[in-house]
Amino acid sequence: MYDIAIIGGGPAGYMAAERAGESGLRTLLVEKSKLGGVCLNEGCIPTKALLNSAKKAHHGTENAKIVYLDEHKNALVNKNKVVKVLVKGVTATLKAKNVDVIYESADVVKNSNQFEILAGQGRYLSKHVLLATGSDSAVPPIDGIQVGLKSGFVVTSRDILDLEDIPKSLVIIGGGAIGVEMATYFQAMGSNVTIIEALSSVGGNIEPEAAELLEDILVNSGVEIFLDSKVSSIDNQCVTVETRQSAKQLDADRVLLCAGRTPILHGFEKLGILLENGAVKTDDRMQTSVAGVYAAGDVNGKYMLAHVAYREAEVAVSNMLGTGDIMDYRAVPGVIYTFPEVAFVGISEQQAKQQYANSVVNITGINMSGRHVAEHGLSKGFCKLVADKDKSIILGATVIGAYASEIIYSLGLMIQNKIPTDAIKKTIFPHPTVSEIVRECIFSI
Repeated sequence: MYDIAIIGGGPAGYMAAERAGESGLRTLLVEKSKLGGVCLNEGCIPTKALLNSAKKAHHGTENAKIVYLDEHKNALVNKNKVVKVLVKGVTATLKAKNVDVIYESADVVKNSNQFEILAGQGRYLSKHVLLATGSDSAVPPIDGIQVGLKSGFVVTSRDILDLEDIPKSLVIIGGGAIGVEMATYFQAMGSNVTIIEALSSVGGNIEPEAAELLEDILVNSGVEIFLDSKVSSIDNQCVTVETRQSAKQLDADRVLLCAGRTPILHGFEKLGILLENGAVKTDDRMQTSVAGVYAAGDVNGKYMLAHVAYREAEVAVSNMLGTGDIMDYRAVPGVIYTFPEVAFVGISEQQAKQQYANSVVNITGINMSGRHVAEHGLSKGFCKLVADKDKSIILGATVIGAYASEIIYSLGLMIQNKIPTDAIKKTIFPHPTVSEIVRECIFSI
């Protein structure tokens, strides 16, 4: 009998297993493929390894477009090494915490006041279950897309990470974080990249100023972008796009599908868990509608970010232990790993105006940071802070510039803990650092 059975070994699954194991719970983790899930094997980590290789190539050539195939092959080798090392690390950690790991698909059914997990030829009983089955690439209803996926002309964000050849022309369906990151990489590696985005801006749910600058950065690097547009059909290496003005036909060597993700809901249908908007519905303790069953990560459809999955997993395990932890989504950071990076946390200016009577905004150019200018020259990046003037606290922040992904944590900490702006002003920032842009920006609020 296990105390907890975890279905899925991605960020939510292996983090929950670690926390449960170190808390003394007898823990079972069932993973159908590889530990680490999409993030470690097919998403966050491998894409960052590739982007880092592209960044080095970008700095090492007079023209970022002049990069040869060998650079891509070297990037793939490095990416695979990084993934292998990190998967080994997760495996070793779980073993050290006495977690039993089974590599099988699983079905979960309720058996009296406990749960039965059917995995391969095995049958296992557990007091609690954590669903961490993750998500898969969404496939929109585009004429010809299924044929394209079968032939390999259309690839998902998972498949493209292992392409040995750089496509001469690449059409990307979707201009969210994954789409623009892949556009950044393949444009730097020599592809002619086109992004098709149904919304009126790229980058997903980011501030308008950030979306506008991100679009400019991509266009200036050579990426062609069609906004308010959609792909209507795919046929014989030809992509038909309905733009604002008219229909266009684009020739492409490959089409990359980055049109969002959908939760994986297989393996626990017999539990009768309540769904909401195509995802498992959870409360702030990560409890589902079935007592004893929790869900964390992409399967609950809330944020679909690895770092959110980590925290949700910890909350779920804590509640199984009876400590009463709750999930707080007020300060969820997001990062887009383009050149430069875009990072954001908290609420937007528009949301602040709707929710607070006396909200204020300040934008400070990144060129106020001496280190940023010294290392990257003059640029159009910035730090934007949204604050509540009455309570003197920060509500939201956006940073575009070098190291934005590292800086955003401090802003999330300020928002999460409602640190007064006067206290932040008295904090000593190290010099010279790009993080000083936060200090410059906050003194103008």
